[in-house]
Amino acid sequence: MLVIVLSLFAATSWAAEGHRTSKRPKIALVLGGGGAKGAAEVGVLKVIEQVSVPIDYIVGTSIGSIIGGLYSIGYRADELDSLFTHQNWLELFNDARVHNQGKLKNIRGHGLMKGRGIIQFLDTLVARRIDTTRIAGYPDSINFNRLPIPYRAVACDINTGKAAVLADGNLTMAMRSSMAIPGMFKPVRRDSLLMLDGGLVNNLPVDVARAMGADYVIAIDLTQNKHPDYQPKTIRKSMPKVAKWLRTRPDFVNYNRNRQDADVYINPTLKGYNVMSFNKADITDMIVLGWKAAYDKKEELAKLRKKVTGK
Repeated sequence: MLVIVLSLFAATSWAAEGHRTSKRPKIALVLGGGGAKGAAEVGVLKVIEQVSVPIDYIVGTSIGSIIGGLYSIGYRADELDSLFTHQNWLELFNDARVHNQGKLKNIRGHGLMKGRGIIQFLDTLVARRIDTTRIAGYPDSINFNRLPIPYRAVACDINTGKAAVLADGNLTMAMRSSMAIPGMFKPVRRDSLLMLDGGLVNNLPVDVARAMGADYVIAIDLTQNKHPDYQPKTIRKSMPKVAKWLRTRPDFVNYNRNRQDADVYINPTLKGYNVMSFNKADITDMIVLGWKAAYDKKEELAKLRKKVTGK
């Protein structure tokens, strides 16, 4: 099993082994979290495709893990646009509308919902595309390195307060683990891990992409309110986990470091929108705002493409 907690040695080893015969530098796409604001990431993907930037790895947190996971198995920007604008997302948050599923036995603990609707929705999308790509081991033992684009989902292991980088297993459950907003969704259990939203510790996981072997990283950041000067405070061993998190804010620390390490940084302006802005008008607007933000970086993207492909 390739569940990696903080240490990314296995991912780095794979990158060196699997790509040692390829001389072209590798580009990773990092997709940050932000709930409904993830629609802007779809707009960014449209420009990336227009510029023909090759994507060799994908890493996502929260909504970024869902968009990234679907992109890694072959869904493209126009398809994701259609999914975002035509899906009634609020219905997906209604557990009562969906019959129980066997995999839900691993979802328990504090939270309003298990996310049955989201799991069913993602299962359908994943099965539809995986069937055409013939990925071995589906559905519960996929090696995410063997997807059309190698992929990682980032969650938070609340037992340790550290990142859990998911590299294999059930793709739907990896995405569900990464987007488990505390209080709203129940955590997902896997072996010794108890996982909530990856944004608690690493909302823009550029470091994970580097560990996979990326030479260059395109980071799509949905964060609007930044804390660039944050300094963690001291903690005592006797402090409860929540108090330690509030004093150290690993999400701020990792975010500030990773944001500076991106080669192409795209941060759409999404003021006035929030994690629950799932109505069709807002989704449509945010896709356009994401496209505009990426279009402003079109020359950077084109230079990056030329740097790695020569074209």
